[in-house]
Amino acid sequence: MSDNVRERFMELPDFLSNHLRLTVVALCLGVLISIPLAIFLVRHQKARYPVLTVAGVIQTAPALALLALMVPLIDKTGGFGIGIRAFGFYPAIIALTLYSILPILRNTVTGILGVDSAMTEAARGVGMTDWQMMWQVQMPLAAPVIIAGIRTATVWTVGIATLATPIGQSCLGNYIFAGLQTRNWTMVMFGVVAAAGLALVLDLLIGGLQRAVEQRRRPIGIVCGASLAVIVVGGLASPTIVQAIESANRVAAAGSTSSDKADDSIDRPIRVGAKTFTEQYILSALISDELEATGFATERTESLGSIIVFEALSNGDIDVYVDYSGTIWANAMQRTEFDSRWSVLAQLTGWLADSRGVRCLGSLGFENAYALAMRREHAEALGVESMDDLAAHAGNMSIGGDYEFFGRPEWKQIRSAYGLDFASQTSFDSSIMYQAVATGQVDVISAFSSDGRIAAFDLVVLQDTRSVIPPYDAVVLLGPTVADNEVVVRALEPLIGAIDVALMRQANHLVDRDDDAQTVSQAARWLREQLDNNAEHEH
Repeated sequence: MSDNVRERFMELPDFLSNHLRLTVVALCLGVLISIPLAIFLVRHQKARYPVLTVAGVIQTAPALALLALMVPLIDKTGGFGIGIRAFGFYPAIIALTLYSILPILRNTVTGILGVDSAMTEAARGVGMTDWQMMWQVQMPLAAPVIIAGIRTATVWTVGIATLATPIGQSCLGNYIFAGLQTRNWTMVMFGVVAAAGLALVLDLLIGGLQRAVEQRRRPIGIVCGASLAVIVVGGLASPTIVQAIESANRVAAAGSTSSDKADDSIDRPIRVGAKTFTEQYILSALISDELEATGFATERTESLGSIIVFEALSNGDIDVYVDYSGTIWANAMQRTEFDSRWSVLAQLTGWLADSRGVRCLGSLGFENAYALAMRREHAEALGVESMDDLAAHAGNMSIGGDYEFFGRPEWKQIRSAYGLDFASQTSFDSSIMYQAVATGQVDVISAFSSDGRIAAFDLVVLQDTRSVIPPYDAVVLLGPTVADNEVVVRALEPLIGAIDVALMRQANHLVDRDDDAQTVSQAARWLREQLDNNAEHEH
């Protein structure tokens, strides 16, 4: 078994248990909301159309957008007044519950209204009250249709739950998002197959329950119902069980190394965050390795958006991650003008400490700046070496960028300063953006200066002659929860200033290359070995 496959199997219990819990909780809440609401709508015809319309509108909202919107909504309302976290489980559950409502609600209303009127008249004839008729006649007869709605909602919820990864919830989507970004198709297939398998099992059991009700086959109903009950209980308890097992394993593995942190002990794993591209996964793994070597337990929360990961650090939902000075300067600090690279870093460090209680440990030693890049042969044919040169040709060219680029302040500044007016612009997943320019689908892309694919695809990075793009030093940030922990600081300080851009590009290329690609963990180990070798040579 290859290292890649072995790593995927090791991750499966955590991802699957969390995915199951998301599905179970969202569906249970969806049923608890939808069925009483459906009964109300059956008895109040005037409210039926507006409520079903609202449920339908929620269903048409893009799933990823709805999940992402829950984060600021919870944050701005102070956790809806009850202090729930605006990151991870709770926003995911709210969004998934909303998505599960429509099929259950509509099928319940349709099922109840579809009961033969002769049956309801007979019930009235024997003196049943409205509630008795509802629970003893209409609901039992409508049960197959209601269960069919729950069955549809289940399959939808399992699939949509994979999109909870970018808002910080561990699930099977971690395989898919990370796999796509690192071009690790084994990882993608693990996520797809596991999610499909979970959906099929749940659909099979609920379908069996539906047939048992329709055909009045009690033994099948008991088996399917009992199996579903086990899954419900398991879904609620499994993440806790998996975490307990992992915690026990970490304690056993740590052994005597725990003595190093006696004065700054942390009674939980240190949470290491990462955004959604290769470099971030590698640095997240490297930081985790450094902390574990000191005796700390760690857990990684990856594939997060820029804004979400920064807010998660500020709020204590994660403890450490690597960000970029230009991102914080433009997005968080809302600055556009800058004097120099060191000035940005100094001002950023003070602002983070004063406004967020976040400690900037320092730069890793390289920049990963936004840059415009072209195929070398195309750039040479047009005589384009800088963004100034590009302006004369942009009207006949197309540009591609990652999901964030065209909405970022940097793009507005570049376009304004250089007068760039492209014929078209297209957003790509960053995992295929480089291939798009290499194959001529677009003429220019918003590359990342430390990306190994710049060399792999023989791209030319255009000069920013007017110094519009702010510096993007990769900096290690410690959240308020660990900012004063000197053992954590000492564990990570050897990384500061130790990684140059050439070394980072090589590490990124180990993962991103098409032939003989390495896993993120292997690339992190390789980077650690290079740092150790460099340290030996210096001594």
